[in-house]
Amino acid sequence: MAVTSANNFLPDIGEIVEEAYERAGLEMESGYDLRTARRSLDLMMLEWQNRGINLWTIDQQNYGFLTEGTATYTLASDTIAVLEVLLRENDGVEATQVDYEMGRISRDTYAGIPNKLTQAKPVQVYIERKQASTTVTLWPVPDSSSKYKLIYYRMRRMYDTGPGGTYDADVPDRFWPALTAGLAYNISLKRPESIERVQLLKQAYEEQFALAADEDREKANLRFYPGGYSFT
Repeated sequence: MAVTSANNFLPDIGEIVEEAYERAGLEMESGYDLRTARRSLDLMMLEWQNRGINLWTIDQQNYGFLTEGTATYTLASDTIAVLEVLLRENDGVEATQVDYEMGRISRDTYAGIPNKLTQAKPVQVYIERKQASTTVTLWPVPDSSSKYKLIYYRMRRMYDTGPGGTYDADVPDRFWPALTAGLAYNISLKRPESIERVQLLKQAYEEQFALAADEDREKANLRFYPGGYSFT
């Protein structure tokens, strides 16, 4: 028998939910079963955002030109965390466009700056994660409009599964086993008849997530060079 060359397995939300119910020793019998599973799935996506950096949710955002004399800017509303902030000077000018990585400072450090109104080329950024938004405050304050652009890499919020689970899960295929195992565990917490499977399903979930998270990482070379520092 020949081996198929197909490798496009793409389970929809209904199939993932059905598999999760089977692992929990249950059957999906009603519309409410699908609705409560979808709710657990979306809550689990929020949990994953607290576990660390998910590479597929990282993207580059171009805020645009900064305004002279304005220090604080509000980033895209679905920003979960800011990883890097760059200041671009002379955008679009081939000979002189340069990106500078800005130094990130803490609240205490920013609070300790004596003159927060000093205008010059910004070199430091204080990032504040609020309840409904994320803001960046630059120092020094931009001294010229339409000269500097703010570029940043951020981790965005994962997309919802949609009403009735009508959309695909916002995860790459390497995370589908963890997604299914996690949903089975969360379903078992809700149903008394699955109480004996809770610990087993939790263990399977954590193992699958650990495997996926270990794969979902940067694989660039890292080199350490001796010298250049002294300690007294």
